[in-house]
Amino acid sequence: MSVKDHKKNKLKLIITCDFHYFLSKKTFMSPKKFIEIILRGISQIMLVNNVITGILFLIGIFYNSWLMGIGAIIGVLTGTFTAMLLKYNKNDIDNGLYGYNSTLVGLGIIYFFEFNVPSIIAVIVGATLSTIIMRSIRKTRLPAYTAPFIISTWILLVIILKFHIIPLKTIQTPTAENLEIIPAFFNGIGQVMFQENVITGIIFLIGLMVYSRISTLYAVVGSVTGIAIGFALSFPINMLNMGLFGFNGVLCGIVFSNKNWYNIKTALISIIISIFIIYGMINLSIMTLTSPFVLSTWLILIIKNLLKNKIKQYNIP
Repeated sequence: MSVKDHKKNKLKLIITCDFHYFLSKKTFMSPKKFIEIILRGISQIMLVNNVITGILFLIGIFYNSWLMGIGAIIGVLTGTFTAMLLKYNKNDIDNGLYGYNSTLVGLGIIYFFEFNVPSIIAVIVGATLSTIIMRSIRKTRLPAYTAPFIISTWILLVIILKFHIIPLKTIQTPTAENLEIIPAFFNGIGQVMFQENVITGIIFLIGLMVYSRISTLYAVVGSVTGIAIGFALSFPINMLNMGLFGFNGVLCGIVFSNKNWYNIKTALISIIISIFIIYGMINLSIMTLTSPFVLSTWLILIIKNLLKNKIKQYNIP
């Protein structure tokens, strides 16, 4: 037998052994289980772990834009597969924790750029990057929330725009003289996933209600507070109608809900902080995404942790 044939047989033996090893370990996942993971990943965008909620969120996205729906699916598949290939914590994968940031990346890229081969590649690259960043942040004491999506999307936007890889989509900002409360409210819900559509906002709210009525009410408080403060302080009416001052507040509300009413004050503080961060970032021409939600929430958690340590230090009852 020649050296070449020997190497071929050795390689075939290794592959065969590996195949039997994986079979013995039952690493193959049933299609039902995999679909559940994907749907949980989509539901986790609003900090929810529920398959039905994930289905409703996906329906809402496709209702408004089938292209963005495809972007979401490419994103969640990429993020989930990346976590599996890199052998991240199985429980985290099963709960969709490596799916939601990558879903947002898919939605964001298709929202900002035309749907074509380069934008699909950008979604895959960004979704992969967001999964790796998610893993890194989970090693810290801070909850990741949507920070991996924000960081990876900002990086992609800078590279794409700097080197003129993909032309930006022309997004018309409508003019408005009067506040339209119903569109403003439901768009505030929908804009969590880049959806400016009343029906989509209603579907998202129903999806959230399937999981928790209290979390839904906190989300309502987030969107309403954004409208109320924005209107009182004469923020641009067209942006209020588009829901741009509501969606970060929606996430702030949900994150502090914990399925009870005890945290409503904390939630309101976080919501209000996020609104002013949005206004400041818009004036500085910075792409906000969900960074006001993450920053305000992190700030509240850090302050609460510092106060808790002070109370322990001075033995305050």
